[in-house]
Amino acid sequence: MSKRILITGAAGFLGSHLCDRFIKEGYRVIGMDNLITGDLQNIQHLFKLKEFEFYHHDVSKFIHVPGQLDYILHFASPASPIDYLKIPIQTLKVGSLGTHNCLGLALAKNARILVASTSEVYGDPLVHPQNEEYWGNVNPVGPRGVYDEAKRFQEAITMAYHTFHKVETRIVRIFNTYGPRMRLNDGRALPAFIGQALRGEDLTVFGDGSQTRSFCFVDDLVEGIYRLLLSNYVLPVNIGNPDEISLLEFAKEIVQLTGTNQKIVFKPLPVDDPKQRRPDITKAKTLLNWEPRISRSDGLKMTYDYFKSLPSEEWYKLPKEFERKN
Repeated sequence: MSKRILITGAAGFLGSHLCDRFIKEGYRVIGMDNLITGDLQNIQHLFKLKEFEFYHHDVSKFIHVPGQLDYILHFASPASPIDYLKIPIQTLKVGSLGTHNCLGLALAKNARILVASTSEVYGDPLVHPQNEEYWGNVNPVGPRGVYDEAKRFQEAITMAYHTFHKVETRIVRIFNTYGPRMRLNDGRALPAFIGQALRGEDLTVFGDGSQTRSFCFVDDLVEGIYRLLLSNYVLPVNIGNPDEISLLEFAKEIVQLTGTNQKIVFKPLPVDDPKQRRPDITKAKTLLNWEPRISRSDGLKMTYDYFKSLPSEEWYKLPKEFERKN
């Protein structure tokens, strides 16, 4: 009988790609999403499959899934600054209550659970590149604290369930990831630059552009997550691409890729914006025999082709407005 997996945040960018991968691997997939930042268009192609079912549900509330459950991937969370700055309380709740509910379900079903953490647990790092033993430099009361601390708590409660309840847990620390199905208006550098290029606008770089990021193509990330889930390692593992680039150089790459002639303009750096991001992936290489395979030039071309293929009204769509509620 096929193994059954629950993927929370299934209608999001990463969640939808994970649904595709696990269906391809022969699993029966239950997708769960409250659609506050996710989009059903990302998983529309799966609804016709008997191996896929969808629950419209907020994981911050009690989760009921009938029947056998072998694995849980907890990927429900706003992941971009434009989202978590607008819905800070929901961000904290999905990282705390949502993770607690998923871990409780894993305990009840005797299922293995992998939770999606982030490089943001390192904050504005004082160690470079960032390895899993670094504890981070995070401002808990700054504007980004709602996301950073939600993820740090998520890791802590996951390890508590592992040590106290003996739940089989895995933790992935995800670095900047890109690819098809990202939202153009999600506030992160890559879709922001491509969106501006498509609209004929100048590209906005914050600060002087010397801050760095390391971009991993989504297919590489999904492969790393798949291997980590099936591994025997319970402590956090960085999954990302160590190919580091400054945001100013990255903006220039986007201008060259899109063949546009926009200027690059500079705006003040947001509060607590990390100055450096580069994963140390020694653990992933050693434990999972994983490293990224897709070059930034190839990945960017696939991503740009995806965005360019969208109806032009998508290029101008404003970010989602969220209800103000607890």
